Amino acid sequence: MFARCRTAAHAGAMTHSPDAAALAEEWDERYTSLADRIPDGTPSAVLIETAEKLTPGAALDIGCGVGSDAIWLAAQGWKSTALDVSRVALDRATERGRRAGVDVNWVCSRLEDLPLPPGGFDLVTAHYPALLHSPGADAERTLLAAVAPGGTLLVVHHADIDVDLAKAHGFDPADYLSHDDVIELLGEEWEVSVEKRRPRDVPAGIDGQHTHDDIVLARRR
Repeated sequence: MFARCRTAAHAGAMTHSPDAAALAEEWDERYTSLADRIPDGTPSAVLIETAEKLTPGAALDIGCGVGSDAIWLAAQGWKSTALDVSRVALDRATERGRRAGVDVNWVCSRLEDLPLPPGGFDLVTAHYPALLHSPGADAERTLLAAVAPGGTLLVVHHADIDVDLAKAHGFDPADYLSHDDVIELLGEEWEVSVEKRRPRDVPAGIDGQHTHDDIVLARRR
């Protein structure tokens, strides 16, 4: 079955606040200006390792980009929902899903504006998420609420971030949910495993600057 692309306007998923609109515009510009430098890529190795130990169910891929992880999950029998604020990225992901012949529910929205299904998702995965801090901790609360009882949360961040370089590209890491922030969110109802500075087989980033990842893997009891 081919992928279907559901916009936030159709889904009622996106609050049209200035912050949400500005965020979408920012990431659309990134994906447009860097289109020839952002490869289709392959699914995450740590995602594959994690998902292969689980029974396929409902999965949410947060910040899916051009869709590699969401498409792989769908091909393995997961009911795959993929979320990104960039319509440009989702258009590219949708076409990739169509070519792969898989069904992915592509949603253009911020995480904090996403209506969660009853019971949540069996697997929630976020690779290098750009989840903004807010006074109400909306992204943090939604991230945890998205995981079903007995479900799995996988969050992967780049290790050894060069803060000055990130700021030079208009991205202040302090504005976003970090690896340590995620760990602090997880209380006694979670079984948590942390892996620091896991080497990547292939460096990530436009300039190949990201060679290691920090990983949080947690199961909700």
